[in-house]
Order: sequence, then structure tokens, then C-alpha cells
Amino acid sequence: MALRAVLTGDIVNSTRLKKITEKKLLKILTAALAAHQFEFYRGDSFQVYVKNPAEALKTALICRTAAISLSKSETINESDIRISIGIAAVTTPVKKLGMSKGEAFILSGRAFDEMAEAGTRLIMTSGNSLANVGLEIISDYLNAIFKAMTGKQAEVIFELLKGKTQQEVAELLKKSKSTVHQHVTAGRWAEIEKLLQQYENIINQLT
Repeated sequence: MALRAVLTGDIVNSTRLKKITEKKLLKILTAALAAHQFEFYRGDSFQVYVKNPAEALKTALICRTAAISLSKSETINESDIRISIGIAAVTTPVKKLGMSKGEAFILSGRAFDEMAEAGTRLIMTSGNSLANVGLEIISDYLNAIFKAMTGKQAEVIFELLKGKTQQEVAELLKKSKSTVHQHVTAGRWAEIEKLLQQYENIINQLT
């Protein structure tokens, strides 16, 4: 049985976003999720089916940095994405996401429903209780990092998550290399990279 990941998410404070900002974010998300099977519903909610679960966390963080990068404030993230990752075996072909009932879908949906009360923005769960301990620690750590992240830092980290170098990001965003490096450091990119590696280690142990 192949291990898969399902992401269930929604745009935080979507009703407060200007229509042009929301439209821009949806366009960015659509491009970012193009490699996976995904579906938007109710306007501000979405679900993503990730065949390689090792890519799921990076995909979730790309979505979050895309949203935070649209925040104009240097102290408050007006825009963010709440996202739940369910990791489990999927035994039947996935044709339509909204109709799929595999364990990964159930885990993702159930955890997502509990997120509003918990006030958290990222949660990960699998069918393995030991792995869940590690996944929870990684989620909590990332939530703390992303809570303090500014729009400018997120703009840079969004590109790094997609595989660009700092030099490439500087050229793309028309910023000096030193400015990009400042955002990389303040946005705690080194810690994010380590957490992504720890996540992949857990997934490799599950497969």
C-alpha cells in the first residue's frame, strides 16, 4: 500500500482581503499546486492530493509563504493559510478529491476541523502514533516561526522553498543580495530547512 498525503486548507481572514489581493493569492496558489491533484471549493478552501508524502510539508509551506507575502504590515500577518496534512496509505484510485474517503483524507479533514478551536495554522497527523509525536513537534516549531514572519521575509522564503538560490531570488525580486540575506536570516530559513529534513526523515521511516 502506497503512502500518500492529503492537504486540507483555507485562507485565513479571506473575507477581509481586498478582492484584487484574494484573486492574486488564488492565482499564486494555483501555480504552486500545479504539480499535484487539487481542488478549490467554497472560494477560500482547498484540498491537495500529494502522491509523494515527502513533498507535502514543503507544499504546505509554499502555500503559507504565498499568503503571508501579501501582508503589508511588518508586525501582523493579515493573510495566512490554515492547513492540515494527513499522511496514510491510499488503497483506491483518487479521481475526485471531494468524493475520496481514504485514511489520508479522513485524517486531514478531521484534524482540519479541530484547528479553528486550537488556533493553530499547521497540523500534521499520520496513522502512526510514534511518528505523530515528531510531526507535532515540527508543526509547533514551524507555527512559531511563521507567526513572526513578515511579508517581505515570506516573499523571499517562498522562492527558496521552490528551489531558487539567494542570488536568483535577489535578481527576481530586484533586491540586493545583502537585503535578501537579511530576510533569509530574520525569516529563520536555516531552521525551516532543518525541519523539512526532519519531516522527510520521519516519512522515510514510515514508507
